Amino acid sequence: MKRKTWIITGAAVLAFGGVLSLFEDEPDKATAESPKPSATAAAKPADKASPEPSKPSGIPSPDAAQTEALISALRAVDPGLVAKEDWAVDRARNVCLDIQGGKEAATVQSNAKSRYEGGTVPSLTDDQAAEIVTAVKSSFCD
Repeated sequence: MKRKTWIITGAAVLAFGGVLSLFEDEPDKATAESPKPSATAAAKPADKASPEPSKPSGIPSPDAAQTEALISALRAVDPGLVAKEDWAVDRARNVCLDIQGGKEAATVQSNAKSRYEGGTVPSLTDDQAAEIVTAVKSSFCD
């Protein structure tokens, strides 16, 4: 009887291990076999003909003075909007992209409201969303 119990227990452990192995994440063979970039490859100077990719193309970005004006205008709408200034500027850049993309004013305002709501500002009114769009336009987005 003991031998039968041990055999059943062993089979159950093997079956359980087999099922668990099906759920393991295996590294992609292509990434596992490809060489990893070395520190010397990253340290090589870039080709002089290629432009510096400092900012994503197509998305407008305010300079230092414009950023200060934007942060000040957003703080006037609600101080919580600029709790994380980098995030506030990134969101403003996306609002500007909507404006420059020719989206309807109501859509731009709705998108701005969605982008800035949450976290330190749980909800915004439509008037506050309109003020955000005005702040973006007046600070850097022509």
